[in-house]
Amino acid sequence: MADNELDGRVALVTGSGRNIGRAIALDLAAAGAAIIVNARRNEEEAKAVVAAIEAAGGRGFAVVADVTDEAAVGRMVAAAVERFGRLDFLINNAAVRREKPLDQMTLAEWHDILSIILDGAFLCAKACLPHLRASRAGAIVNIGGLSAHTGAGHRAHVVTAKAGLVGFTRALAHDLAADNVTVNCVSPGLIATPRHGPEPKHHDRAQSLSGTRGTTQDVAATVRFLCGPGARYVTGQTIHVNGGAFLG
Repeated sequence: MADNELDGRVALVTGSGRNIGRAIALDLAAAGAAIIVNARRNEEEAKAVVAAIEAAGGRGFAVVADVTDEAAVGRMVAAAVERFGRLDFLINNAAVRREKPLDQMTLAEWHDILSIILDGAFLCAKACLPHLRASRAGAIVNIGGLSAHTGAGHRAHVVTAKAGLVGFTRALAHDLAADNVTVNCVSPGLIATPRHGPEPKHHDRAQSLSGTRGTTQDVAATVRFLCGPGARYVTGQTIHVNGGAFLG
């Protein structure tokens, strides 16, 4: 990839204060894009990512917004366009991955996960759509997950939501093809990231062929490719980044 293949472009990366989202924001910035760094609550984390982008010579803007709040999403997108004058890429990364057996799960807990992952992707895509269409080289990348394809115990809400992103990706690919907006899903496998609490149970069974874990940069590089000029003929696809853990 060229060092500045996204020069002059603007990307919104939801949930980009840490881990995979942070790596995506930094890599897109390294490619020349200006980045809207979004966090649900932690403004300090978002500003730290912006500081890292600016220290490397890039442009960034931190916005705290809950992606399940339609008004907040609208304000975030409006602020991004006011700041940078355009919006070319949307990366729907915001997610929560909790574990709970179905018989102990409340309807509120079920809705909480689905709203962040699915409602958030819907609201952000809808708010960004006029600007992505105006770009004429826009891209939406949804961040899915391995368990959407393999299943996982105690994660009915997460698996359902992430599987829904695959369908959402395919539907939008049809809807937006005439506008030259590509829509793809990147599905990470076991990625080495800091975790709060115990290791998820399904990780015992979802090993890569080499037995090693991927890095956040592995995911970010795939997102960068899908936003770049070399991926304009790629749409409606789910790209698996898991070291062969899923070969179906």
